[in-house]
Amino acid sequence: MNEQLYNVSANPHVRDKATTHSIMLDVIIALLPATLFGFWNFGVKAIINTVLCILVCVASEYIWQRLMHKKITIHDCSAALTGLLLAMNLPPEVPFWIPVIGGVFAIIVVKQVFGGLGQNFMNPALGARCFLLISFAGLMTNFSYQGFGGSFDATTSATPLAALKAGEMVDVKSMFLGTTAGTIGETSAVLLLLGGVYLIAKKIISWKIPVCYIVTLGLFVLIFGGHGFDMTYLAGHLFGGGLMLGAFFMATDYVTSPITPNGQIVFGILLGILTGIFRLFGGSAEGVSYAIIFSNLLVPLIERFTAPVAFGKGGKK
Repeated sequence: MNEQLYNVSANPHVRDKATTHSIMLDVIIALLPATLFGFWNFGVKAIINTVLCILVCVASEYIWQRLMHKKITIHDCSAALTGLLLAMNLPPEVPFWIPVIGGVFAIIVVKQVFGGLGQNFMNPALGARCFLLISFAGLMTNFSYQGFGGSFDATTSATPLAALKAGEMVDVKSMFLGTTAGTIGETSAVLLLLGGVYLIAKKIISWKIPVCYIVTLGLFVLIFGGHGFDMTYLAGHLFGGGLMLGAFFMATDYVTSPITPNGQIVFGILLGILTGIFRLFGGSAEGVSYAIIFSNLLVPLIERFTAPVAFGKGGKK
């Protein structure tokens, strides 16, 4: 008889098989093509730095939670994903202590001090990258390229975005495929796009933030770039730097991005405008990391003004 009774509970009455572990695992899977290409492109040191980032992030979370007598959550793969994202934002030739400092900062300072997963106010990997950029600017902007497959000695060279900012010609095909200088995981636009499409198809992320971000930056570059409708110049900005990595994998972070549909559109447009300002008028050729972190801080304000209005008394008429 009891089996026929309804189970009454508080709303929302929504069920989903997705878990934090499964979502993080899907993001890691989506990042694998660009990650493996980075290993092939930059050689053994890129592999070591990536593994080191992941191990330090996971160990930092475990040690902190043990010391603070909190539930151990390393099995949800969020710390491992943070380590992977941080590694993809590092130049391949940085010394091994850089991933150690960055991993500890990402997990302890940005994530755990504020309460752990779901409480951090900015993306931990990007927070750590910006900290490293400010603290060790020389090392974090010293890019080298070993060539396809890492078959010969690395040579220091400017990134395509830096060359573009200096008024030099860039090889758009190399930028699209990834056979160029840059951080470990940002060079191959096509593989990052492939990972982003995978996440959208799996409904892990919405298309709104990345599409609005990329389209807005493209329009900003065409209008204010000073090159008119030069498609090579536009493609250089879209395929270069961390745009694809940031748009699909970091700007869409559940914790630090808006949950309202209109808020996601506003967030994407804001990201495009800020990235365009930083790239075209700032001192650096890049701008994705700072644009995302700055926009993360504005998410509560964006959601306040884009929250859906309820029907009924006191709501929408």
